[in-house]
This record gives sequence, C-alpha cells and structure tokens, in this order.
Amino acid sequence: MKKLSLLLLGLTLALTLAACGKQPVEEINATKAAIDSAVSEGAEKYTADDLKAVNDKLTAAMDEIKVQDGKLFKNYDQAKQLLTAVKTDAVALQEKVTTVKEELRNQAVTALADANAAVNEAASLLEIAPQGKGSQADIAMMKSDLQGLQGALGEVQPLIDSGDFAAAADRAASIKEKAAAIALDVHTAQEKMAMAMVKKPRKK
Repeated sequence: MKKLSLLLLGLTLALTLAACGKQPVEEINATKAAIDSAVSEGAEKYTADDLKAVNDKLTAAMDEIKVQDGKLFKNYDQAKQLLTAVKTDAVALQEKVTTVKEELRNQAVTALADANAAVNEAASLLEIAPQGKGSQADIAMMKSDLQGLQGALGEVQPLIDSGDFAAAADRAASIKEKAAAIALDVHTAQEKMAMAMVKKPRKK
C-alpha cells in the first residue's frame, strides 16, 4: 500500500513538474496578439509611451522564460503571471488608443471649423473694405492671401481622414491665425477711413 501511495505521489509530482516545466507558448502568443492589436489601432502613433511600457513588461516576461529555459527543473508560473498582466495592459491600451484618437479627431474637426469661420469672416470684411487712394494694392494683396488660405483649408480634411489629427489641428490653427490677421487689417483700415472722414473739414 505504501509503495502504491509513493508511486501515486511520485506520479503527481512528476505531472506537476511537467506542467510547470512547459513553456507557456499559448500565453506568449495571446499576449503578443493583444499587443499587435493595440499597434494596429495606432498605439505607436497616439500612445507611444504606453506602448513602450507594455513592451518593456513583455521583455521582462520573456527574460523570465529564458531564465527558466536554462534550468533543469523549470517553473514558468511567474512568467505566466507576468504575461497575464501584460495582456491585460495591452487590452486596456487598445481602449486608450481608441479614446485618444477620438479626442484628437474632435479637436482637429473643431480647429477646422474655427479656421473656416475665420476665413469666411475675413472674406466678408474684404467685400466691404474701404476703397481709396493707396488702399487698392493692399486690398488686392489681402484678397490674394485669403485665396491662399481658402486653398489651404482644403488640405486639412484629408489630414483628418488619414488620422494625422495633430498636423490637421496645427494647419487649421495657422490658417485661423492668418485669416484673423487679415480681418484685423481690414478693421484697422475701416477705423482709419472713419477717422479721416471725421477730420475732413466741411465745405462752406
């Protein structure tokens, strides 16, 4: 009876050691697949620091596996725990990438709308800009600049469509700033014209 018990104990121990001593291939593949999914969502572009942190943890897990590979009695339990944690982080990273992308997209769309409004305002002001001696050349130049801005507006939406939200927002902000400068020049010209009319002596 004792021999049978010892035999069963030995068999159980052998099975346990065999289970612990088997490299966690499935866990490795599942973890790497989760990271790849995050990358395909745009983690490298939108959450580079978070992706690096996840990859560093994966490296630590793989290092632990290498350590166990070199042992006679292998135990990959700690490596499995590390891989589970990395996979959890990778899944969370996918969700974060989606959120960050949506936030940046909304910012870019808002920036484009603001730029459009600024260009339209400048165009409206140029239509009623005061015409007088010395102002025609300036107005012609401002109209030319405005046409350039209107053309530049058409370059923003493709950037948004391609996911280059930061570049789209920067481009839109630049257009808005230049359009506002044109509007300010027109306002200044209007004020100067108004002051000149006030100062102009009345004919007797």
